[in-house]
Amino acid sequence: MNWQDIKVSADSTHFLCDGKPLFGKTFAEVLKFHAPGFAPVKDDTGAYHLDSKGQPLYPQRYTRTFGYYCNRAAVLDKGKWFHLDDKGKITYVNTYAWAGNYQENLCPVRDHDNRYFHIILSGERAYPLSFVYAGDFKDGFACVKTNKGLYRHIDCKGAFLHDGEFIDLGIFHKNFATAKDKRGWHHIDKTGKEIYQERFAAVEPFYNGFALVTGFDLEKIIIDEAGYKILSV
Repeated sequence: MNWQDIKVSADSTHFLCDGKPLFGKTFAEVLKFHAPGFAPVKDDTGAYHLDSKGQPLYPQRYTRTFGYYCNRAAVLDKGKWFHLDDKGKITYVNTYAWAGNYQENLCPVRDHDNRYFHIILSGERAYPLSFVYAGDFKDGFACVKTNKGLYRHIDCKGAFLHDGEFIDLGIFHKNFATAKDKRGWHHIDKTGKEIYQERFAAVEPFYNGFALVTGFDLEKIIIDEAGYKILSV
Protein backbone atom coordinates (compact mmCIF):
# COMPACT_ATOMS: atom_id res chain seq x y z
CA MET A 1 0.00 0.00 0.00
CA ASN A 2 1.27 3.47 -0.88
CA TRP A 3 1.23 5.70 2.19
CA GLN A 4 0.20 8.62 -0.04
CA ASP A 5 -3.14 6.87 -0.61
CA ILE A 6 -3.92 6.77 3.12
CA LYS A 7 -6.33 9.44 4.35
CA VAL A 8 -7.43 10.64 7.77
CA SER A 9 -11.05 10.07 8.76
CA ALA A 10 -13.33 13.08 9.22
CA ASP A 11 -13.25 12.68 13.00
CA SER A 12 -9.44 12.19 13.03
CA THR A 13 -9.68 8.85 14.89
CA HIS A 14 -8.60 6.40 12.17
CA PHE A 15 -7.17 5.99 8.69
CA LEU A 16 -8.90 5.23 5.40
CA CYS A 17 -7.90 3.92 1.99
CA ASP A 18 -10.44 4.06 -0.82
CA GLY A 19 -12.96 5.02 1.84
CA LYS A 20 -12.41 1.86 3.89
CA PRO A 21 -11.01 1.82 7.45
CA LEU A 22 -7.43 0.62 7.86
CA PHE A 23 -5.50 -1.29 10.52
CA GLY A 24 -8.62 -2.42 12.44
CA LYS A 25 -8.13 0.23 15.10
CA THR A 26 -9.31 3.66 16.16
CA PHE A 27 -7.19 6.17 18.05
CA ALA A 28 -7.70 9.15 20.31
CA GLU A 29 -6.14 11.22 17.51
CA VAL A 30 -4.38 10.70 14.21
CA LEU A 31 -2.64 13.12 11.87
CA LYS A 32 -1.88 12.62 8.18
CA PHE A 33 0.99 10.60 6.75
CA HIS A 34 4.11 12.47 5.67
CA ALA A 35 7.24 11.32 3.83
CA PRO A 36 8.95 8.96 4.31
CA GLY A 37 5.63 7.29 5.20
CA PHE A 38 4.83 7.76 8.89
CA ALA A 39 1.87 9.28 10.71
CA PRO A 40 1.53 10.66 14.26
CA VAL A 41 -1.07 8.84 16.38
CA LYS A 42 -2.20 8.81 19.99
CA ASP A 43 -3.95 6.05 21.92
CA ASP A 44 -4.25 4.98 25.55
CA THR A 45 -0.54 4.03 25.59
CA GLY A 46 0.60 7.50 24.52
CA ALA A 47 1.70 9.27 21.32
CA TYR A 48 3.95 7.71 18.67
CA HIS A 49 4.35 7.23 14.90
CA LEU A 50 2.76 4.56 12.76
CA ASP A 51 4.13 3.16 9.50
CA SER A 52 2.04 2.48 6.39
CA LYS A 53 1.41 -1.10 7.54
CA GLY A 54 -0.13 0.10 10.79
CA GLN A 55 2.86 -0.84 12.93
CA PRO A 56 4.54 1.43 15.49
CA LEU A 57 7.85 2.84 14.27
CA TYR A 58 9.41 2.44 17.75
CA PRO A 59 8.43 1.19 21.23
CA GLN A 60 8.68 4.55 23.04
CA ARG A 61 5.63 6.63 23.87
CA TYR A 62 5.46 10.42 24.14
CA THR A 63 3.07 13.13 25.27
CA ARG A 64 2.51 14.37 21.68
CA THR A 65 3.95 13.60 18.27
CA PHE A 66 3.83 15.54 15.03
CA GLY A 67 4.44 14.91 11.34
CA TYR A 68 7.74 14.28 9.61
CA TYR A 69 9.34 17.15 7.71
CA CYS A 70 12.82 16.82 6.19
CA ASN A 71 12.88 13.33 7.80
CA ARG A 72 12.52 14.84 11.27
CA ALA A 73 9.47 14.78 13.56
CA ALA A 74 8.86 17.06 16.54
CA VAL A 75 7.77 15.35 19.74
CA LEU A 76 6.83 16.47 23.24
CA ASP A 77 7.86 14.34 26.20
CA LYS A 78 7.11 15.45 29.78
CA GLY A 79 7.28 19.14 28.94
CA LYS A 80 10.40 18.89 26.76
CA TRP A 81 10.53 19.12 22.98
CA PHE A 82 13.01 17.54 20.55
CA HIS A 83 13.11 15.75 17.18
CA LEU A 84 13.21 12.14 16.02
CA ASP A 85 14.80 10.86 12.82
CA ASP A 86 13.11 8.45 10.41
CA LYS A 87 14.23 5.51 12.54
CA GLY A 88 12.55 6.95 15.63
CA LYS A 89 15.87 7.93 17.23
CA ILE A 90 16.40 11.22 19.07
CA THR A 91 18.62 13.36 16.84
CA TYR A 92 20.39 15.61 19.40
CA VAL A 93 20.93 15.96 23.14
CA ASN A 94 19.28 19.35 23.71
CA THR A 95 15.64 19.81 24.61
CA TYR A 96 13.45 22.86 24.11
CA ALA A 97 10.41 24.58 25.56
CA TRP A 98 8.92 24.24 22.06
CA ALA A 99 10.03 22.97 18.66
CA GLY A 100 8.52 23.55 15.25
CA ASN A 101 8.79 21.57 12.03
CA TYR A 102 11.82 21.55 9.77
CA GLN A 103 11.44 23.48 6.55
CA GLU A 104 14.36 23.71 4.13
CA ASN A 105 16.42 21.75 6.71
CA LEU A 106 15.99 24.50 9.31
CA CYS A 107 13.64 24.48 12.30
CA PRO A 108 12.51 27.23 14.71
CA VAL A 109 12.80 26.38 18.41
CA ARG A 110 12.21 28.17 21.72
CA ASP A 111 14.72 27.44 24.43
CA HIS A 112 13.98 27.22 28.15
CA ASP A 113 14.79 30.94 28.50
CA ASN A 114 12.06 31.68 25.91
CA ARG A 115 14.53 32.72 23.20
CA TYR A 116 13.79 31.74 19.60
CA PHE A 117 16.29 30.71 16.94
CA HIS A 118 16.71 28.07 14.23
CA ILE A 119 18.56 24.77 14.35
CA ILE A 120 19.97 22.61 11.55
CA LEU A 121 19.29 18.88 11.08
CA SER A 122 22.05 17.91 13.55
CA GLY A 123 20.39 20.07 16.23
CA GLU A 124 23.11 22.71 16.23
CA ARG A 125 22.21 26.38 16.06
CA ALA A 126 22.08 27.78 12.53
CA TYR A 127 23.44 31.15 13.74
CA PRO A 128 24.39 32.79 17.07
CA LEU A 129 21.55 35.33 17.31
CA SER A 130 18.38 34.81 19.38
CA PHE A 131 15.01 36.47 18.85
CA VAL A 132 11.72 37.19 20.58
CA TYR A 133 10.06 35.02 17.91
CA ALA A 134 11.12 33.10 14.79
CA GLY A 135 8.99 31.51 12.09
CA ASP A 136 9.49 28.89 9.36
CA PHE A 137 11.87 29.33 6.46
CA LYS A 138 10.43 29.59 2.96
CA ASP A 139 12.50 30.09 -0.17
CA GLY A 140 15.57 30.85 1.91
CA PHE A 141 14.12 33.46 4.28
CA ALA A 142 12.23 33.59 7.58
CA CYS A 143 10.49 36.24 9.70
CA VAL A 144 11.81 37.04 13.16
CA LYS A 145 10.85 39.49 15.90
CA THR A 146 13.83 41.32 17.36
CA ASN A 147 14.37 42.69 20.86
CA LYS A 148 13.22 46.07 19.51
CA GLY A 149 9.76 44.54 19.13
CA LEU A 150 9.84 44.79 15.34
CA TYR A 151 9.83 42.13 12.66
CA ARG A 152 12.57 41.55 10.10
CA HIS A 153 13.57 39.01 7.45
CA ILE A 154 16.66 36.83 7.91
CA ASP A 155 18.51 34.40 5.66
CA CYS A 156 19.63 30.89 6.59
CA LYS A 157 22.78 32.24 8.28
CA GLY A 158 20.78 34.61 10.50
CA ALA A 159 21.79 37.72 8.54
CA PHE A 160 19.16 40.40 7.96
CA LEU A 161 17.99 40.48 4.36
CA HIS A 162 17.31 44.23 4.32
CA ASP A 163 17.07 47.21 6.66
CA GLY A 164 13.28 47.15 6.87
CA GLU A 165 11.67 46.82 10.32
CA PHE A 166 7.94 46.34 10.65
CA ILE A 167 5.13 46.07 13.20
CA ASP A 168 4.20 42.76 11.56
CA LEU A 169 5.56 40.83 8.63
CA GLY A 170 4.88 37.84 6.39
CA ILE A 171 7.14 35.46 4.50
CA PHE A 172 7.98 36.02 0.83
CA HIS A 173 5.58 34.58 -1.69
CA LYS A 174 6.34 35.05 -5.38
CA ASN A 175 8.97 37.72 -4.52
CA PHE A 176 6.72 39.87 -2.32
CA ALA A 177 5.93 39.83 1.41
CA THR A 178 3.07 41.31 3.41
CA ALA A 179 4.20 43.98 5.89
CA LYS A 180 2.60 46.32 8.41
CA ASP A 181 3.95 49.73 9.40
CA LYS A 182 2.39 52.63 11.29
CA ARG A 183 0.20 53.44 8.30
CA GLY A 184 -1.13 49.91 7.81
CA TRP A 185 -0.60 46.75 5.76
CA HIS A 186 1.02 46.68 2.32
CA HIS A 187 3.47 44.60 0.26
CA ILE A 188 7.25 44.89 0.08
CA ASP A 189 9.97 43.51 -2.21
CA LYS A 190 13.17 41.74 -1.19
CA THR A 191 14.93 45.04 -0.59
CA GLY A 192 12.36 45.84 2.09
CA LYS A 193 10.81 48.63 0.01
CA GLU A 194 7.10 49.19 -0.49
CA ILE A 195 5.87 48.35 -3.98
CA TYR A 196 3.04 50.89 -3.77
CA GLN A 197 2.12 53.77 -1.45
CA GLU A 198 -1.39 52.69 -0.42
CA ARG A 199 -2.06 51.07 2.97
CA PHE A 200 -4.83 48.68 4.02
CA ALA A 201 -6.42 47.20 7.14
CA ALA A 202 -5.39 43.71 5.96
CA VAL A 203 -3.69 42.16 2.93
CA GLU A 204 -3.17 38.66 1.56
CA PRO A 205 -0.16 37.48 -0.46
CA PHE A 206 -0.25 38.01 -4.23
CA TYR A 207 -1.84 35.18 -6.18
CA ASN A 208 -0.65 35.21 -9.80
CA GLY A 209 -0.28 38.98 -9.86
CA PHE A 210 -3.29 39.98 -7.75
CA ALA A 211 -4.05 40.16 -4.02
CA LEU A 212 -7.17 40.35 -1.89
CA VAL A 213 -6.99 43.27 0.57
CA THR A 214 -9.31 44.92 3.09
CA GLY A 215 -9.62 48.70 3.17
CA PHE A 216 -9.97 50.66 6.37
CA ASP A 217 -13.66 51.00 5.48
CA LEU A 218 -13.71 47.14 5.51
CA GLU A 219 -14.32 46.97 1.76
CA LYS A 220 -12.78 43.87 0.19
CA ILE A 221 -10.99 44.61 -3.06
CA ILE A 222 -8.57 43.04 -5.50
CA ILE A 223 -5.38 44.99 -6.24
CA ASP A 224 -2.59 44.45 -8.75
CA GLU A 225 1.14 44.60 -7.98
CA ALA A 226 1.12 48.37 -8.48
CA GLY A 227 -1.50 48.72 -5.74
CA TYR A 228 -4.29 49.70 -8.10
CA LYS A 229 -7.83 48.62 -7.37
CA ILE A 230 -9.10 46.13 -9.93
CA LEU A 231 -12.53 45.36 -8.49
CA SER A 232 -14.57 45.01 -5.31
CA VAL A 233 -15.45 41.52 -4.13
